[in-house]
Amino acid sequence: MEASSYSCKDHTPTPEIVFFDLETTVPTNRSTAQPRRFWVLEFGAIVVSPHKLEELESYSTLIRPRDLSVVSVKSSRCDGITREAVKDAPFFEEVADKIFGILNGRIWAGHNIQRFDCVRIKEAFDDIKRPAPVPVGIIDSLGVLSEKFGKRAGNMKMATLASYFGLGQQKHRSLDDVRMNLEVLKHCATVLFLESSLPSTMHGKWYGSSSVMTRSRTNGKSPCKEETSRKSPPTSLGYQRAVPYARGSLGKMTERVKGLLCKAQGQQSLNQLLKHSHSLLR
Repeated sequence: MEASSYSCKDHTPTPEIVFFDLETTVPTNRSTAQPRRFWVLEFGAIVVSPHKLEELESYSTLIRPRDLSVVSVKSSRCDGITREAVKDAPFFEEVADKIFGILNGRIWAGHNIQRFDCVRIKEAFDDIKRPAPVPVGIIDSLGVLSEKFGKRAGNMKMATLASYFGLGQQKHRSLDDVRMNLEVLKHCATVLFLESSLPSTMHGKWYGSSSVMTRSRTNGKSPCKEETSRKSPPTSLGYQRAVPYARGSLGKMTERVKGLLCKAQGQQSLNQLLKHSHSLLR
């Protein structure tokens, strides 16, 4: 599905946003003559409109590496990708046209994509000697949320953020993870909006909820054994965002909210406030 969005000011098309995620092999420490590297096992993406965040298109595919031996026979994750799962999947070159069409010329979004997914996409296209897709901008939710939301949930892993908001367990499957990524962003934006709109009332109320159970509070116990993620954020986040907007989408949302608050002036009820802001928080 192809759709275009237009800005109110200059009527020029606004690129759509594509949230995408890769699942890959995890390089082992075994000595080998071949360099250690990641191999893409799954690609998943959703295309959303930039103003309403409406899902316009989705695509996912398993991918078979040339050497099946690089894929584990049994995954340590509950829903992990195994050798059996990808043995009949298409090779990357067979789905490269579709992946290129989804990504090229759009705003790329995802969690820790600057340091991981973007690099892996480039490597995969280099392997088949084809030009890689190019984004018009990148929104890395790890960078955005590290700056705006902070470590309220305990750390900046997607699984931890999702648990903090009660969104379920991260499945580490591409299409599920990108949809979870978008929901996490919506929830974080809602908290930031409420705090910025009613700072004297709401600020600090969202920290340390006794009902929230993160991995750190459960001593690392989880219903599923989970290997160290190849996309885990670094311990130290001296992170520079590469976003197509000067102050990021969360800052823009706060500015747009001011007009709605003027219309709701005199209505002190939180329910009334949320009613007037509903269109921005969906």
